[in-house]
Amino acid sequence: MEMHAAERDFGRHPARRGRAMMAQLETFLRLLLEQNQHLNLTAVQDWDSARAVHLEDSLTILPVLDQLCASGKHKGISVIDVGTGAGLPGMVLAVTRPEWQVTLLDSLKKRCTFLEAGKAALQLKNASIVWSRAETAGQGKQYRERHDFAIARAVARLNVLAELCLPFVRPGGYWIAMKGPDPQAEVQEARAAFKALGAGQVDVVPLEWCGQKGQRTAVVVHKRMRMAKQYPRQEGIPHKRPLQ
Repeated sequence: MEMHAAERDFGRHPARRGRAMMAQLETFLRLLLEQNQHLNLTAVQDWDSARAVHLEDSLTILPVLDQLCASGKHKGISVIDVGTGAGLPGMVLAVTRPEWQVTLLDSLKKRCTFLEAGKAALQLKNASIVWSRAETAGQGKQYRERHDFAIARAVARLNVLAELCLPFVRPGGYWIAMKGPDPQAEVQEARAAFKALGAGQVDVVPLEWCGQKGQRTAVVVHKRMRMAKQYPRQEGIPHKRPLQ
């Protein structure tokens, strides 16, 4: 990744700190590609593709989050990456925004073991790794409606992801789903789920990825009220029977 990209995405930090952050991210990426040979963490296997598909893609969400932080009454920012997989974008957020508390949630133990190793290698004090299904953690007092932001980069439809992610967001916070160029059909499909889960305004924001704007988007969902205790439903039900 060229230095101008680092300067853009780390703009709130001095140049020296930006370079240090980029070095941390590249260390994490090398660890990911190395461990991927044994753990099958990602389908991406070469350095250049991994920088574009993982690092650059994860960095696209930063301007959206920064703008939401600037426009709201957010102090002591808490973010949860739901279904983090190989730690993206959660690890990128933890590195580039060290003042935030970032939770990385995943249901597979091998991924969480890798993420613990990555956290140790980068000496991150603001990242927490949680091995759990989203349906289970979303009903737990420690995580339910405790976060300013929930992020989902996972490949699932919005009417499914809504039930897995919105339980973690406090009223007044936001859930951001990273999507492709035209998520409007999914947004319409998920309207009933949004209403049932306490969501309010929904915006689709174009993201700049690899120098192109609009190939990636962020669906930004505002949570306006607490949700009913019945959500999320039991493990597997949101996928089998999405809210309609």
